[in-house]
Amino acid sequence: MIDVDALRALRSVAALGTLVRAADELGFTASAVSQQLKRLERQLGVAVLAPAGRGVVLTPAGRALVDAAPEVFQALERCAEAAQSVSSGAPRGTLHVVAFSTGIRGLLAPVLAGLSARCPDLRVRITEQDPDEALHSVDAGTADVALVHDADGLPVPLRPSLTRRHLHTDVGDVVLSRAHPLAAHGEPLDEGDLAGHAWVTSPPGTVCHQWFRRLVPEEPDVRHLVDDFATQLALVAAGGVLALIPRLARPSLGGELVSRTLRRPPKREVDAVWRRSADASPAIRALLTELSTWDKEGLNARADPGAEIIGP
Repeated sequence: MIDVDALRALRSVAALGTLVRAADELGFTASAVSQQLKRLERQLGVAVLAPAGRGVVLTPAGRALVDAAPEVFQALERCAEAAQSVSSGAPRGTLHVVAFSTGIRGLLAPVLAGLSARCPDLRVRITEQDPDEALHSVDAGTADVALVHDADGLPVPLRPSLTRRHLHTDVGDVVLSRAHPLAAHGEPLDEGDLAGHAWVTSPPGTVCHQWFRRLVPEEPDVRHLVDDFATQLALVAAGGVLALIPRLARPSLGGELVSRTLRRPPKREVDAVWRRSADASPAIRALLTELSTWDKEGLNARADPGAEIIGP
């Protein structure tokens, strides 16, 4: 009988390229993963890894095993879900969710208390991961659900073993000091209104910087490059600069700052992704229901109850 943990370790090595990275993902030491794979080779009677410089590569037998592995994991998952549904069907156990930082802040954190009250036997564990890494974790079986956002308007591609549900459309607003001249502007802002003003923005290579450059394409006056949104707001409050901030990412604005809507706001779509074989999971269904209810109740308006949002 093939050791399932060893098979999962081999799949992680195949995806991540090294024993060390696979061990980090699985929560083991590299030595433990190495021992698992040696045990797997003894069970099969064939080598599954071969040395390649300082790393390893899969042998043809190892590649064939990894290609067949999804069917094994899906069958095991269906067995577990069947057992749970035969029971009361109530969500229980641990649900591991991976998500990008502002998705954790704006979507997951607000629903945890309600989910816990409705599902007292369910424990949610959250790990911050970028969308690509999060999708790998779910596909590899080291996480149950991923919250991901699209890449500059393009939906993240999914393997056939995964499925998704749209959760939320996040938009960007301009945040400025109440003393700023644009604070008194009565209409949604457009590109012309923003020309000539100084900014603090996220560093190049981030989604928010791409949003900013499309919004202010002509030689913008960028005074500060800061990745943390709370720090951006501190610089806005200090005077003179504007910030473009997604609503999911926005901390409380307090009394010194206001948020202004844009005529053509940048947007990103947020999806939940899980394995098709886990469709019947009571825990996943409970989380999705909680997230959908939160969004329908008006997440954008509730993201900062004390903030003044000027515009439609």
